[in-house]
Amino acid sequence: MNGTDNGTDTSAAPTTHPVTVVGSGPTGLLLAGDLASAGVPVTVVERRPRKISNLSRAFGVHARTLEQLDARGLADELIATGSTITQLRLFRRLSLDLGTLPSRFPFLLITPQYEVERLLERRAWELGVEFRHESEVVGLRQDDAGVDLEVRGPDGTVGTLRSAYVVGTDGHRSAVRAALGLPFPGSSVIKSLFLADVRLAERPEGVLTVNGAGDAFAMIASFGDGWYRVMGWNRRHEVPDDTPIDLDEVKEVTRRALGTDYGMHDARWLSRFHSDERQVPQYRVGRVLLAGDAAHIHSPAGGQGMNTGLQDAANLGWKLAAVLRGRATEALLDSYQAERHPVGRTVLRSSGGLVRLARAQNPALRAVRGLLSAFVNAARPARTKALAQISGIGYRYPAPRGAHRLVGTRVPDVTLRSGQRLYEALRGGRFVLVTPKTVQVAERAGAREDGPAVEHWAGDRRTAVLVRPDGYVAWAADDADAAAVEAGLTFQFC
Repeated sequence: MNGTDNGTDTSAAPTTHPVTVVGSGPTGLLLAGDLASAGVPVTVVERRPRKISNLSRAFGVHARTLEQLDARGLADELIATGSTITQLRLFRRLSLDLGTLPSRFPFLLITPQYEVERLLERRAWELGVEFRHESEVVGLRQDDAGVDLEVRGPDGTVGTLRSAYVVGTDGHRSAVRAALGLPFPGSSVIKSLFLADVRLAERPEGVLTVNGAGDAFAMIASFGDGWYRVMGWNRRHEVPDDTPIDLDEVKEVTRRALGTDYGMHDARWLSRFHSDERQVPQYRVGRVLLAGDAAHIHSPAGGQGMNTGLQDAANLGWKLAAVLRGRATEALLDSYQAERHPVGRTVLRSSGGLVRLARAQNPALRAVRGLLSAFVNAARPARTKALAQISGIGYRYPAPRGAHRLVGTRVPDVTLRSGQRLYEALRGGRFVLVTPKTVQVAERAGAREDGPAVEHWAGDRRTAVLVRPDGYVAWAADDADAAAVEAGLTFQFC
């Protein structure tokens, strides 16, 4: 079933849907598609016209995000749109080898955000998501039974959209967050950055070129289609976002930082912005939730912003679906805050720390940077931890007291006895129960409509694990037999 776009005729008649997602960036599109895939009707409200812009800030997709996209059958198609890098170089001296990541995707994919949005929007339309473009949220009220959104359509008429739940994925200037009256505490970490999409007369050696010299910093990333993204700053020229910018300024800063501007020409986009570190204290207020940049914004260091938002959506989608379909209580939604807020806080601190170290002018701080680089290069555990955090594969969620040691951990992709990979098995949007090959009683559970898909380890592993739709362990037992698995199937998802 195709989605219906009411972008030219939204407005005034009240409409009821289980979920309304406000904002059609990557986070909102992934969430809407996941809900629709689970059989939950979704409306997406977006103030922009129906057109995916080719002008976007994000361009890096990390391993954990690619794993989530693989669980939706999209990763390989996205990889074909860009280029990959396996080495991250920081502060000149520190080198991180992404090729050592224990993932099917041991690299950073360089591809523009609009390619991510294109795939996710197509999936959402194919699954029947309803889009209301040129529609802006101007008010919000909620009660015990649902949420009323006041939405101004393209003709200026304000109508009410009634939903059981609303999720704000509408960016750092979130209208949903403002309507809730939530604070967005934090500060600017960089007061003046520029972005430009350009063509180059000379091709840089690598997919990603980064360096800082004196008061200048520049980074050039190849989109793989002849266009290059340039980002940089000049410490001595920190100006408001609306200050005009031209290609000459971009070229000058790039030459100072990299030694050459590679013959930049034909800029299709020039923009100036500032980089904030902010996080909302609550990701859930009653029946309204926040995700992505509406909940947290970070410095661009490490390229973790879009990735963190997409993983918010992967965490929240199956939980909302379980509640709306009566398979879990509302208490399950509280785990979204418990699991994702600490991750957002960690990303905020780590990305901010990278920026501060990169911009260090104080001799003492420069010495700290040098010592830190040397330590991470020399100490394998520190290097492994840094890689796991930047790529996203190292995060684990809190587990209940007394739970198995695996609960809350990410499950790596493995080939199962059936011959398919685990992340292929997750494409059905269900829990996946993986048991020893000798345990057959679980086959009855897989026959239930609301039961997990049942798979077996390809080898002789004796542990049974119940894998959540987002690829994390919900329950596990060692030396599992039929009785242990039966007990595990009584697991309550909330």
